[in-house]
Amino acid sequence: MNPKIKDDLTDRLFEAVLHLKTVEECYSFFEDICTISEIKALAQRLEVARMLQEGGTYTEISEKTGASTATISRVNRCLNYGADGYKMILERLKKSGS
Repeated sequence: MNPKIKDDLTDRLFEAVLHLKTVEECYSFFEDICTISEIKALAQRLEVARMLQEGGTYTEISEKTGASTATISRVNRCLNYGADGYKMILERLKKSGS
């Protein structure tokens, strides 16, 4: 866990997310708390991570997602040297069939 983001406010945000029960609830909450661009950027990064894990090339990923090579590189760096958050959630999504 990165101590730079750990504080009471961030804890409260993450606890709020854990209380969401359905995709519809997530849409309602994230639509209120984020801009559409922020939501789209988060979704794009998750798809980039999934495609990188499956061996996609930067060109393929950029063409499918519209992500810049800088974004793809950043996600790749997180996959290789980050906190393993992408790996954890991608594994869980794969197991659930999502």
